[in-house]
Amino acid sequence: MAQRTTRSGRRPGPSGTREAIEETARKLFAELGYERTSLRQVALQAGVDPALVSHFYGKKLDLFLAVVELPVEPATIIGRVLEGDKDSAGLRLATFILEVLDDEVRRRPMIGMVRAATAEPEAAKLVRDFLARNIIAPIAEGLGSADADYRAALVMSQVNGFAIARYVIGLEPLVNRSNEQLAADLGVTLQRYLLADLAPGTP
Repeated sequence: MAQRTTRSGRRPGPSGTREAIEETARKLFAELGYERTSLRQVALQAGVDPALVSHFYGKKLDLFLAVVELPVEPATIIGRVLEGDKDSAGLRLATFILEVLDDEVRRRPMIGMVRAATAEPEAAKLVRDFLARNIIAPIAEGLGSADADYRAALVMSQVNGFAIARYVIGLEPLVNRSNEQLAADLGVTLQRYLLADLAPGTP
């Protein structure tokens, strides 16, 4: 009886390929970042035809959003932040954000999404929908106020802007400050966005 040979190289069909593609993409996006990862790289390392990756996911951003894993669970975090003394909620949130952003592996998904959103209008819409669904909505639900969506969006804008300024652009006044100082200063703004009075006329 002829000995059965083992095939190597690209996978022959769709069975199991999505799992292989997503596992490989998650690994490459984490190791290389969004810009340096290509669909071809994902396909080659997953052992599938590049056309299959495009067939399943379309563009690189679609694949990225399919596999991105947030470094925190927003609903859980906002619950912890709002526990205890309400007057220090902003400081607790700022401290936690800095802990996450200081970890390169944990901050990569957020930085990757921000960079992708600035690349093209279509990408911006996809990222906006992702952030609204997975971050802003849970924060707003935790706040429970009439203007919770607006407050949650303000918090998100502050965090994104700070992350870009310190960890992407590398503004020296921010890079050189201690996390304790930054948490104290960011906490003031986040406290206002979360729980304090906003400007008159704000809906």
